[in-house]
This record gives sequence, structure tokens and C-alpha cells, in this order.
Amino acid sequence: MTVIGLDDTDSRERGMCTTYLAARIADEVQDAGGDVERLLLIRLNPAVKHKTRGNAALAIHTDLDPESAFELARNELETAAETDDPNTNPGLVVAPHAPENTPSEISDFARHAVRTLLSRGEAERRIESAGYRSAGWKNARGKIGALAAVGSWNAFSEWTHEHISYRESERWGTPRDVDFDSVFEASDDHYPAVWDTVDRGTGEAVCIPHTPCPILYGIRGDDPDAVRRVADRIEGEPVVQTALFVTNQGTDAHLQDGTLGEVEQNHAYRITGTVVSKPETRRGGHVFFTLSAESDTELGSKSESKSTGNLPCAAFEPTKRFRDHVRNIRPGDEITVCGEVSRGTLKLEKFAVRSLDTTEFVTPNCPECRRSMKSAGAGQGYRCRDCKTQADGKVEQEIDRELESGWYEVPPEARRHIAKPLVRGGFDEQTHPER
Repeated sequence: MTVIGLDDTDSRERGMCTTYLAARIADEVQDAGGDVERLLLIRLNPAVKHKTRGNAALAIHTDLDPESAFELARNELETAAETDDPNTNPGLVVAPHAPENTPSEISDFARHAVRTLLSRGEAERRIESAGYRSAGWKNARGKIGALAAVGSWNAFSEWTHEHISYRESERWGTPRDVDFDSVFEASDDHYPAVWDTVDRGTGEAVCIPHTPCPILYGIRGDDPDAVRRVADRIEGEPVVQTALFVTNQGTDAHLQDGTLGEVEQNHAYRITGTVVSKPETRRGGHVFFTLSAESDTELGSKSESKSTGNLPCAAFEPTKRFRDHVRNIRPGDEITVCGEVSRGTLKLEKFAVRSLDTTEFVTPNCPECRRSMKSAGAGQGYRCRDCKTQADGKVEQEIDRELESGWYEVPPEARRHIAKPLVRGGFDEQTHPER
């Protein structure tokens, strides 16, 4: 067996897509007499600044001999990769073993590539130590993702699927011709096995990209047969090629359990704490609040790589209606937040309400006339001007909350590829899949 890993072949402006190149290489492998067991699509750390779009790396699992596989893949990359883009730096790694026989240090590298930031030098040291063939173009940064793709099969235990349909090359960069009604109908019939195809709240067909890449649409779900069936029912312009990928999309593989005071920049966490500030809507429609450690013992010291025990959290404008749930949070609520920490702020992908503060202190009413009492002066409590009754201070009362215990998530159009939709289940509280 042989594993072919590749990364960083596409461009934001010029198009191309590493999944398309992987599909082309798979076809070439089969033309050369090899069998392709699977195509693997791995979403790496979404916090990487130099990513092209979704930070995807690809692997091809085949029985073609390693030398032939390497030469074939290198020729395809040299022909198709968008190396004229200054931000595109392709990498290729070929491993001469079955994916399940990947050395543990390579699997560890893949796991870290999804959760941390890694260097090209570290990737090249691992490649040399493992005896893998490799090639790079320009600064060869793509070797990081290519090696991660090679090591991913043993690195993760949860997998989903994506069926991608590709356009005719002469249509790349032009508006896509897809019948939206057929997309929504197929999505409804196969939900929830197939998810994030559409966003019912906005009427957006999430599966259709807006970039000049070769993809016409990509259908994601838990069931490989279901994603194929949905793709087959979509009407529109001609499809020139299709490919089915096994992927870590929709799995939350990027999240790690964290503690307030111990978070690092450009890492993604799952953290529980207490809300200590009222949500504030700032310029641009972004909503901010602060999460705090539950006790002083959890507070960390401030440094370049660590935060204090208070962590700013934000629901940015693209998360749309999700922000309404965030605005309903109030100080005293205990919640779990999920998201990437960037510039000291956690970008919310979802949150869970653990406990709600359902009381508030209000000005007392007069027990005689039931009217609101007035302040009697600083430190003198309250009194009713008509009845002359007095009260020492504000009183506690129950309030209705717009939130309830459970999870709330960003809408499909704002969800990161790797983030897990609530509809997939496996969460520790009641979920709200339509929120």
C-alpha cells in the first residue's frame, strides 16, 4: 500500500482546488493500474493565517507502488498547482505503507496539525526520519499539510463524508447554474443524515461555493450513500467529474478541552466558565461578552502566550441570528463556549447553557398600594411616598429567560468546515439543531 499526501495547491483568486487535484491524481493512479481504496480530506487548524480557504489537505490510499505514485503525483502538481499565486506553496509526501501502519509519531504530527501551529522544518525532519519521498514548490509550506494528511488515518476516530461534483473547466470563475429548488428538496429528504447542505434561515444553498474553484457543489453527511443520492438529485449545469471523500469535517477535531487562564493563541477550545459582563453589540454588529473562571484559584498570570482568568468571547456579524442567543446571555450564567482564540478573544462557534441566573434584584413595591417605592436617599433604602412604608433595599425576584439549558450553534452558512453541527449528536446536553 501507498499513501499520497498533498496540500496548498489552490488560490483564493485564481481558483483550483486541492480536492480536485486529488481526484485527478486518483484517476491517474487507476489509469496506471492501481486501485484507490479511499480519498481522505483533512481540515487542518482553522486558525492558520496563511491558509488559502478551508485549510484542507488531501490523501490518496492506493496499492500503486510508491515510486510510481510519487512520479505520477509530482507531475500532476507541477501541471495544475497555482504556483503563480504568491501564497500558494505546494507540498507532496508519499509514504510506502498502508495507512493503518503509519508510525505513531506521524499520526501525532497529524493530530497536532489540526490543533496547533507547526513548522515546515518540523515536517521535513519527520519526513526524513520516516524515509518518505517528498517534493515542494517555492517555500514548500504545503509539506506540513501533506504529511498531516498521510498520518491522519490513525490520528482520528470519527469520520464523515463529502461527495463533490466538479464543473467543466471552461466554466471555472463564472456564476454557477444550479437549480436551488432541487437542492432544498433533496436536502429535506435526507436530513439529518446529510447536513449543512442549505441554511433554511437565510435561504442560502451552503453546499455551493462562491469562489472561482472547480467545485460545483459539495454534499456532506454521515452516510456515503445518502450524500451520493442528494448530489444525484441536484439539477443544473453539467458535472464533469465527481469524487467521494472520507473527511474529518463536522467532527470538532480541532477543539481541545481548556481552562480559563491556560489558553493559547491560534488554538481552539471547549471551555466552561461564568459570564461576568452583559453582552455588548459593537460597531459592525459583533457581540462581545466576558467569561470568567469560577474561582480565583483558576486565574492564570498574564503573559504573551497565556490569557488571564477572564476571556473575552465574540459572536461576529457573519454568525447572523446566532447573535440573538448570545445577546440573551447575562452575568451569572454558567456556559461552555467552543471556538478559536485569536488576539485574546474566543470566536464563538457554539455554546452550551449549563445553568441560568433566573433571579434579579429590583426596586420593591409598596405592600399597601403595590406601587413601586422610591429611593429614600443614599444608604437609606426605599419608601412609599403615599403610604410611608419602608424597605431596606432591593428585593430578589424570579425572571423569565429567553434561553434554556442546552446547546446553541452558528447557522450552517457561518459554520467552519471542521465544526460539528448539533444535529450530528453526541453532545452532553439536549441539542437545538434548528437554532
